[in-house]
Amino acid sequence: MVRMTFSTAAMALGTTLLCALPVAAETFRWAGTTDPQTMDPHAVNAAPVLSFLNNVYEGLVRRGPEMGIEPSLATSWEALPDGAGWRFTLREGVTFHDGAAFNADDVIFSYERAISEPSDVKSWFASITEVVRVDDFTVDFLTSAPNPLFPGSIANFMILDADWATTNSADLPARDAENHATRNANGTGPFVLSSRDPGIETRLTPHAGWWDSAQHNVTEAVFTPIGNPATGLAALLSGEIDFISPIPLQDVEQVESRDGFKVLAGLETRVIMLGFGHDHDTLKYSDETNDTNPFLDPRVRLAVAQAIEVDTIDRVIMRGAAEPASQLLPAGLSGFSDEHADRPDFDAEAAKALLAEAGYADGFSFGLMCTNDRYINDEAVCRAVASMLARIGVTANVNAMPVRGYWDELRADNFDMYLLGWSPGTFDAEHPIRFLAHTPTERLGTWNFGGYSSARIDELLEPIQQEIDEAARQAMIDEVAGILQQDVAYVPLYTEPLIWAMKDSIDVVQRPDNFFMLRWVSVN
Repeated sequence: MVRMTFSTAAMALGTTLLCALPVAAETFRWAGTTDPQTMDPHAVNAAPVLSFLNNVYEGLVRRGPEMGIEPSLATSWEALPDGAGWRFTLREGVTFHDGAAFNADDVIFSYERAISEPSDVKSWFASITEVVRVDDFTVDFLTSAPNPLFPGSIANFMILDADWATTNSADLPARDAENHATRNANGTGPFVLSSRDPGIETRLTPHAGWWDSAQHNVTEAVFTPIGNPATGLAALLSGEIDFISPIPLQDVEQVESRDGFKVLAGLETRVIMLGFGHDHDTLKYSDETNDTNPFLDPRVRLAVAQAIEVDTIDRVIMRGAAEPASQLLPAGLSGFSDEHADRPDFDAEAAKALLAEAGYADGFSFGLMCTNDRYINDEAVCRAVASMLARIGVTANVNAMPVRGYWDELRADNFDMYLLGWSPGTFDAEHPIRFLAHTPTERLGTWNFGGYSSARIDELLEPIQQEIDEAARQAMIDEVAGILQQDVAYVPLYTEPLIWAMKDSIDVVQRPDNFFMLRWVSVN
């Protein structure tokens, strides 16, 4: 398999597509392992939801084929004097799918909805103190301190029509229940939600009144979730579907050898890692009665890191397509710490010694929570981790489940250790610091399920967000990376591969964040 970096893959494929000429319009059928659990863009901050809904809804800014930030519902933006915030000039003449006109009221309504208590995207606006309507097509986002990262941080902030949401009693997102926005949508994006049968099929049609020029030739797009990899591959090779992501790594050669099919392989900007219950006094899923949670001791967490052979997981389970990871973001992204590029070496004997030093020479047992349909070979990876930990006398009871219920279990603290994949939406180190490393609050640390807390990291987040001097900013990020490694807050394992398979007649752009954009699809 040819290994590509995220930037190389995105740039090469983006250039190929944008140079291609449109051909006759076609129906496009695609599949994935995970069905988006909601059509509400503020209810669930997860890639399957945000990726799908970026075809239907739009934000003030968006990412282009080479992942740069470009205008969308805002035509321009500028910093306010003295770092007070950002002014966005909105695009005029835009209509929602139902024909309603877009203006500043919809932006303010969507902001207030996105920061509401049931919203899962509140942390995107942690630095915002107020949003001010200057006029129908000008909006100011006021910040508590200068925030040069803000425009790029809201590429997935999607705008709803205020009247549509209010009329249909969807004023607030429904994360743990349902409302009208759960199964219906009314965006300004290139595609309209025409029908939705959760878990079965979702159909989209082009938005005839879209403000931008279409670069696709799709007349209808039909998405089908297929959880079984063998079933999905069979559907592709039989011609039932045109595209699927991902396919089993062991099947790449089979697809590539078949006439009429091709595989796009790259690296996602997603780090797969293990998290701990830092705020759990005792284990919840041990076979024994425990007075204390062993993972509260950093020596035990380091023993876990030293006991896992990431190179073996990559070679045997990931077929050499992954890349070992040392931090919460992959090498090559903004803010990656070269000073802390090395992950702990595999050393089972050293791990046993650490356990003995911490008082667990005889080991212990615990529960390892894991998805079985979210990441490539996720359950197999968890079972491999369990096997490796068994060598040092630690028993991991693996509980693998579909992703649909997984996040609820983690939010309810139903774990001892858990598997997590994280892709920084801003392609910058600040993103995982804000979501995964900051002490959990209403708007910060919202995916820090284990309750990890470092006063120094909390203190550094705001200056990292504000600093414009690259060297000074990197020094602070380096310090955070060092603290996370010293504390063994998480155990980063590897960077997830991207494996997309399709008919030869399909041209797409493979975004390194694994977002699938229908506006760049061409059916030849």
